[in-house]
Amino acid sequence: MSDLRELYQEVILDHNRRPRNFGPLPDATSTKKGHNPLCGDRLTLYLAMEGDRIVNVSFEGSGCAISKASASLMTEAVKGKTVDEARALFERFHNLVTSPPGAPVDSTGLGKLAVFAGVRDYPARVKCASLAWHTMKSAVEQTDEVVSTE
Repeated sequence: MSDLRELYQEVILDHNRRPRNFGPLPDATSTKKGHNPLCGDRLTLYLAMEGDRIVNVSFEGSGCAISKASASLMTEAVKGKTVDEARALFERFHNLVTSPPGAPVDSTGLGKLAVFAGVRDYPARVKCASLAWHTMKSAVEQTDEVVSTE
C-alpha cells in the first residue's frame, strides 16, 4: 500500500506543478465552468468537438493540488474519446473515488487515474478530485448550469 501512496503523491504533485492542457482553447466549441465552494476550486473547461468526438480539451482555473491534478489527468484521458467513451470513463472514475474505503475497486482502463483511489479515504477531497469530471460530463451533455460540487 505504501507504493500506491507514493505513486499517488508523485502523480498528484507532478500534475499540480506541471498541469497538462492548461490554458484557454481558442477553437473550443463548448466551455463550461465548475466550482467547489468547500475548497474554493474553480475551473473553466474548454472542449473542441467534431461530431461526437472530443478532439481537444483544456482547462484553466485555480484550486488545490488534487483538483488541478485531476483536471490535468482528465484532459489527457478524454482527448480523442467519443462522448459515450468519456461518459463511461466518468462513471469508472466516479465509482473509483466514491467507493467505500477498503472496498475492492475495478481500476481497469483507468491507467494513471487509478491513483485517485486514495481520495476515497478522505471524503472531503472526493469533491476536489471529481470537480473537473462533473464539469466535463456537463459540457458533453450540454447542460446550461454552472457545475458545483455542493
